[in-house]
Amino acid sequence: MSDRSKVNNFVVRFANVNGTGSASANLLFAKAIFRMGIFVTPKNIFPSNIQGLPTWYDVRVSEKGYLGRRAGVDLMVCVNPQSMKNDVNSVKPGGYFLYDSTKGINPEYIREDINYIGVPLMEMCIREYQDARQRQLFKNIIYVGALSALLNIEMEVLADLLAEQFQGKEKLIAPNIKALEMGRQYIFDHYEYPLDIRLERRDLVGDSIMLDGNSACGLGAIYAGATVASWYPITPSTSVVEAFTDYAKKYRVDPVSGKNLFAIVQAEDELAAVGMAIGANWNGSRAFTATSGPGVSLMSEFLGLAYFAEIPLVLIDVQRSGPSTGMPTRTQQSDIIASAYASHGDTKHALVFPSTPTECFEMTAEAFELAEFFQTPIIMLTDLDLGMNDHVCAPLKWDDSKQMNRGKVLNAEDLDKIERWGRYLDIDGDGVPYRTYPGTHPTKGSYFTRGTSRDEFATYTEDSDAYVRNMQRLELKWDTMKNRVPAPEFYQDKNENEYGLIFFGTSIYAAKEAIDMLADEGKHFDAMRLRSFPFHESVNEFIAAHKKVYLIEQNRDAQMKTLLVNEFQVNPQNIISVLNYDGMPITADHIVNTIKSKA
Repeated sequence: MSDRSKVNNFVVRFANVNGTGSASANLLFAKAIFRMGIFVTPKNIFPSNIQGLPTWYDVRVSEKGYLGRRAGVDLMVCVNPQSMKNDVNSVKPGGYFLYDSTKGINPEYIREDINYIGVPLMEMCIREYQDARQRQLFKNIIYVGALSALLNIEMEVLADLLAEQFQGKEKLIAPNIKALEMGRQYIFDHYEYPLDIRLERRDLVGDSIMLDGNSACGLGAIYAGATVASWYPITPSTSVVEAFTDYAKKYRVDPVSGKNLFAIVQAEDELAAVGMAIGANWNGSRAFTATSGPGVSLMSEFLGLAYFAEIPLVLIDVQRSGPSTGMPTRTQQSDIIASAYASHGDTKHALVFPSTPTECFEMTAEAFELAEFFQTPIIMLTDLDLGMNDHVCAPLKWDDSKQMNRGKVLNAEDLDKIERWGRYLDIDGDGVPYRTYPGTHPTKGSYFTRGTSRDEFATYTEDSDAYVRNMQRLELKWDTMKNRVPAPEFYQDKNENEYGLIFFGTSIYAAKEAIDMLADEGKHFDAMRLRSFPFHESVNEFIAAHKKVYLIEQNRDAQMKTLLVNEFQVNPQNIISVLNYDGMPITADHIVNTIKSKA
């Protein structure tokens, strides 16, 4: 009798060479599993050069719907001799190692506790194809075909996916189907199939979709009404603006004249990019930029200007491993402090922390609303894992009746009713002044926007009292913001346990699985997911309600803990850090083991 625990519950890793076209074949494999109604999590692990170095692609299959990375490989598909030694060693005892047997395998790579599946991929391609590029590309499809037999992937699903992929290029469908069949037939002729690790069709995913966070951010900006994106390319945020550009070409073109109703500006550097976005927002557009950690460092002075001059800005920071260049194609949550306090002087920036592509879409749209109402930068902190990998998530929804809230904007009629308009006056007692767009009124709408001290009427001054009044009003605005930014999410109706667990961003996947693993051992935790900064008072209340809280974050220096301690003045000893900073997404096993070691 087969082991039912291995059905729809395993990890496959592909070891390829970067630049060989393997990514589309590996994604085909992951999507096929999703189409069979089974939860799947793909992770692309790639080098920072263009091609030639090893790359890996992990696919976790989970009957229970766990979407975080899991350590250990059950089936390794290795077509890269450069990494073969390490790839063999990464397979769990009893697991499988599929390799290109055209030239055999080095005896040093033989382990007695794993199973080897040799498929002569290159030999089959040389025999079938004349073109060198075709041989390389179809080799990837052949191993997907072999896996379809070994793991029981439905051929009809693969055929449908290829038909969708090559819509408009139908002549490419048949050769790909043939390559799949070649791989399947080789398994049929030489091995027992399916393996004990295998797939069975389910109906688990419902109406879920597969989407990457960067595409979701780009689409969220479209729905928010953004018309300007200024940017400088940097991994891993480049595809945010690329996605926005693609969507804008579809949804931001005048149907009558054919003219673009959007502007995409690739600047000469990050400083220029953020400066252009600030200028466009000041002039009345909804504009944004996207970057990663090194870009945030360069943008800090302009961020201080936008904070002090009170100009809306949306900045999407797709975090990667630092400092300096660091590991540009690895993930981390390491820009928290840099973003929260970017710029010199007393400066604080609102942050939002999406956990899923669905939230990337929703929070990007919400960020524009917050930026314009509070007239300040809103920085959305995603990361490489969320931004560049496909995730199973809830479908995107939008209320078509929703109207943009541009905040406290005065038109010419409003200005005519005011004897003397003060750009930085606090009329409503919430710290948020009224603004207007340049050119709105011939006389009353004019004012200076500067990074130097001014009074309530935007007149330059170095008077100490005026400066203090302004800084106190900015602090009041910050307090007002606490109840307008996304609230934390709690995983219990009321606090019931002695210990709490706090997490944010993509740590959600491993954290939720870890909570279940700990509960199975009789260890129960209350849990809270942070979704924004400034922190809501309920965050402080959650910490105070527990003897100790464990805070999960993916950086070395416990940056979120630093932020909590600094803002709430809580006892640092009451917050126990669970840290991961190796550039790979954190796992539930790591969380559980760390909590046990610090209990």
